[in-house]
Amino acid sequence: MDIINANIGWIEVICGPMFSGKSEELIRRLRRAMIARKRVEVFKPAIDDRYSDCEIVSHGDLRLKSQVVSHAGEIMERIDWRSEVLGIDEANFMGPQLVDVAQRLADSGKQVIIAGLDTDYLGRPFPPIPDLLAHAESITKTLAICVRCGNPAKHTQRLRGSDDLIVVGAADMYEARCRRCFEPGIPKQAELDFVRARRVEKPTANSQ
Repeated sequence: MDIINANIGWIEVICGPMFSGKSEELIRRLRRAMIARKRVEVFKPAIDDRYSDCEIVSHGDLRLKSQVVSHAGEIMERIDWRSEVLGIDEANFMGPQLVDVAQRLADSGKQVIIAGLDTDYLGRPFPPIPDLLAHAESITKTLAICVRCGNPAKHTQRLRGSDDLIVVGAADMYEARCRRCFEPGIPKQAELDFVRARRVEKPTANSQ
């Protein structure tokens, strides 16, 4: 969706499962804004420190400098109001206040580009993304590749860990699954196939 009136603000949401290229697409759009000589600011939640403390980072290792905030309301405290484009990554970690923050920024004339998971590890809508979708002018749904069968994947499968809603992790804890292969929650099998495949065999007495 192309919005050409520079005098109005709007919200763009990029959503989908892990490993579907959300952060990569966010970085692409922000870099295009920079090329267009627009003033850009980027924010990410403090809880997401997997790859960098001060950058948004895609799984393909694309990076862009960002500010770190502990909650969505802090964006309003730290923003440079001269900025024209605001990027927000990992929106699913920001909480429900992000909906009001995004609305206020767009109403003030800013382009707000938000990326985040739209469903959790149980397959349920992951707040605040559903509400942001309802308010957005532009929505992009990204899909990953199911690691089990190769079909388009819309789910994030948690492989291990706790039953808490938010558990930050990457490829060692999550994988993309399609509708058919997705197991809501944490798979119950005692040992996943991919763990067995990667396990290093211990030397036996006969091999000594």
